[in-house]
Amino acid sequence: MAYEVEPPKYVRLAQTIQGRIEDGTYPPGTRVPSENQLVQAFGMSRPTVVRALELLKRDGWLESRQGYGTLVRGRPAVVEQKDRRGREALEREESGTPGRLVEVGEVPVPARVAAALGLPQRSTALMRRFLAEEEGEAIELVSSYFPAGLVEGTDLQSRAVLSGSVRDHLEARKKVRFDHVTERVSARLPDAGEADLLGLPAGLPVLSVLVIGCDATGQALQVSELLLPADRQELEDTYRLT
Repeated sequence: MAYEVEPPKYVRLAQTIQGRIEDGTYPPGTRVPSENQLVQAFGMSRPTVVRALELLKRDGWLESRQGYGTLVRGRPAVVEQKDRRGREALEREESGTPGRLVEVGEVPVPARVAAALGLPQRSTALMRRFLAEEEGEAIELVSSYFPAGLVEGTDLQSRAVLSGSVRDHLEARKKVRFDHVTERVSARLPDAGEADLLGLPAGLPVLSVLVIGCDATGQALQVSELLLPADRQELEDTYRLT
């Protein structure tokens, strides 16, 4: 059976706003409609609208100016539409993200996660698993693993959501500093528990993004696996030919 790949709602909204910038509906230097106006105009939730605007700001189409709101910059000189999922995974605030914390505890570490953390095969590590949702629909399952030495003295073992991001929490509590991220993208079939949380039918693959957050020495501080339903995702990258 063939599945049609459709971008998430916030990406589709960002594409619509981008199209209006390009056709002159929203000219450079003008303010875009407010969040409330966009919610009413497109029938989408506020988190979806906010995420779409942040995507457009990141890619250079919009900018925020204090006292003026969100202004149109126009088409960037070079358009780069990279998802940067790794940075989002490290900087996402659990308490501010629609969804729920579904599991916290010591678990056997998957082989490629163990390799990234420098652990022997069949090791265990603390895992925090968060299910991100959009308008009640599961869109992403994030399983984050941490070296044992980083867990003590933190709230990572707590079953309560963190008030900020995991990155901020670790940097504040353990005096470490995240320096760079490596992302490895592949596809696989989810296990029964993963498929159930994501609401996937049997046999539907997921896009797996392994995010390895390291310090300046290359030591992994956090490894997260992001699982995204393959029928709801697309990867796009625009770059200049030289």
